[in-house]
Amino acid sequence: MPVVLVEQESPQITVVTLNRPERRNALTLELLTELCSVISVVSEQPAQRVLVLRGAGAAFCTGLDLKDAADTTKAHATAEMVANTLIAISQTRLVTIAAIHGAAVAGGAGIMSACDFVVAAERTKIGYPEVRRGLVAGLVMTFLRRQVSERNLRELLFGGELIDAVRAKEIGLVNRVVASEEMMSEAKKFATSILQGAPGALAQTKQLVEELWWRSVKGDVDLALKYHMQARESDDAREGIAAFNEKRKPNWVN
Repeated sequence: MPVVLVEQESPQITVVTLNRPERRNALTLELLTELCSVISVVSEQPAQRVLVLRGAGAAFCTGLDLKDAADTTKAHATAEMVANTLIAISQTRLVTIAAIHGAAVAGGAGIMSACDFVVAAERTKIGYPEVRRGLVAGLVMTFLRRQVSERNLRELLFGGELIDAVRAKEIGLVNRVVASEEMMSEAKKFATSILQGAPGALAQTKQLVEELWWRSVKGDVDLALKYHMQARESDDAREGIAAFNEKRKPNWVN
């Protein structure tokens, strides 16, 4: 079964679905590699203008598959693919829309944050609990600091608690909150609005938004990758990931 599904909604709109519902679309090397490939292929098609990203099953995406992450031989490769995926989403000329439901957590919330526009179903849980796993949410931080105030950023990252979609909208993480059955129709409504704009003007506008920041997304992610890998290779991360997989509280050692 393919881990990423691609559907042509219209000649100009592509819907991409993360398709590991049995693992709540947790991120693996295979899924991340396939997602990057799909974004590249769709971006190279001149007629394409909008990419809608969603998840199959009960949740959008719950972040790294921590069963997979427990394999230390994959740590570097997985981290680099998360970084590549976030860069691919943020740097594509396409306007990207995340349609999220259930949960968008850790790397899943990062994928959401890398998109241009976010529609969230009511009661969706969103958050960055990396510190509770002994990890650093470095790779998503460049998007968070662009979207929320520093106070809210610190609350999200230091506390590691999940917030609901309404709170996420209040602090700027999502654009719309709708009933779950209206999530895709709301995403398509915004996609239709985008198509009213001139392709060149939209592409230039998206590029200018990026260039007005004093450092690029790629520069931020490259720096964050160093911090992420330092944490990933630590005793804290080994304990945090083991505790999650064993469904127990971590035993932190100072």
